[in-house]
Amino acid sequence: MALIKSISGIRGTIGGSTGNNLTPLDIVKFTAAYGTWLAQQANTKKSGKACKVVVGRDGRISGLMVKNIVNATLSSLGIDVIDLDYSTTPTVEMAVTFLKADGGIILTASHNPKEWNALKLLNHKGEFISGDEGKLILDIAEKEAFDFVHVDKLGNISTHDQMLGEHIAAILKNKLVDKKAIANAGFKIVVDAVNSTGALAVPALLKELGVQEVIVINAEINGQFAHNPEPLPEHLTGLSQEVCLQKASLGIAVDPDVDRLCFVCEDGSMFGEEYTLVAVADYVLSKQKGNTVSNMSSTRALKDITIRHGGEYFASAVGEVNVVNKMKEVSAVIGGEGNGGIIVPDLHYGRDALAGIALFLTHLAKSMKSAKQLRNTYPDYFISKNKMTLDQGTDVKSVFDKIKNKYKSQPVNNEDGLKIEFDNDWVHLRTSNTEPIIRIYAESNFEKTADNIAMRLMKDIQEAM
Repeated sequence: MALIKSISGIRGTIGGSTGNNLTPLDIVKFTAAYGTWLAQQANTKKSGKACKVVVGRDGRISGLMVKNIVNATLSSLGIDVIDLDYSTTPTVEMAVTFLKADGGIILTASHNPKEWNALKLLNHKGEFISGDEGKLILDIAEKEAFDFVHVDKLGNISTHDQMLGEHIAAILKNKLVDKKAIANAGFKIVVDAVNSTGALAVPALLKELGVQEVIVINAEINGQFAHNPEPLPEHLTGLSQEVCLQKASLGIAVDPDVDRLCFVCEDGSMFGEEYTLVAVADYVLSKQKGNTVSNMSSTRALKDITIRHGGEYFASAVGEVNVVNKMKEVSAVIGGEGNGGIIVPDLHYGRDALAGIALFLTHLAKSMKSAKQLRNTYPDYFISKNKMTLDQGTDVKSVFDKIKNKYKSQPVNNEDGLKIEFDNDWVHLRTSNTEPIIRIYAESNFEKTADNIAMRLMKDIQEAM
């Protein structure tokens, strides 16, 4: 169905023909390209030392198959593999530095449906590779410029099952996480683990934070996602109902690889994935003055909160790599994306739902408010999130050029797709890094206005195509 190569990794659907899907041959090809590039970076020929790569996977049906191919391919290049098996994206990222590895591969298609999987590629810092590094890897793959080792030099494959515990321990050591305040708050929490590794990671974290009552739904790790795994309001009706049924303090939803996070209030209403970062940033900035970063598809509420705390807000292009680069550039103390991605630089430069949970619960406990009351303290903006499927061969540049010309009297930013401002409202059009679609996000003080702006631009796109 699709094979997408981007800053978000090599992502595709399982099955079908090579070159158009994520088939076993494609997995070998791109893993070998990454391993070859990594060996070049580590200069293994000169040092004589084998590269070391951490590999982890989410709960997808295809995960074991993909992992076995990846591990064997890395071994055939003379690379030692540390296999975490079931894990989370942030756990693998932190494991790279904990274990002094040369890189890492996370096997997850994040929020995509069950037929998808992906190779997310990390550098020696446990951060996603850059766009330029990705191009080098794709060039190696295209040329098939691999050099497999002699049988006597095959890499070792070992397992490691302690990294989640070390990840959680690092979160609890963070100076802004108050385990005592969380334990004393007496929270009762419902977790939607969407049949993936959040079923292992989130309850383990909550237990260490002193939360006594935890109910997990969709807890079986089988990759048969009980609902669309993207943690959007329309997909969280089951969690909302369970929060009300259990008379819980709040609900927690994560995506399959546990790097996105959103909350449900005690009355079953949505805290809003856009406001996950806003709430965490509010708490962090109250303790640690500084700047913030989010991508340009995220709510302006973060800017409002940042200014209120005396900091400066910066916007980046969409994509975790872009957010991280901007955070480093402006020395941001907190950042992330409006899709519920929290990046805490004191821990690591990666979206981390577990770190977000610990900071949010600390904030909620110290505020002496309910989740609903806390949400009501923040500015009310509405983002209308929409997408349009792209036909194969669509000339997106031509489409965007036509729209840019139509709205040439408005302020337009084309750093990442098109962002058009209408007084205090905005709309952002961009192709996805993870799916063959155009995303259309619009924000306004009024929900209907945001929806109308998005619908107008979707009509413009249709006409331009």
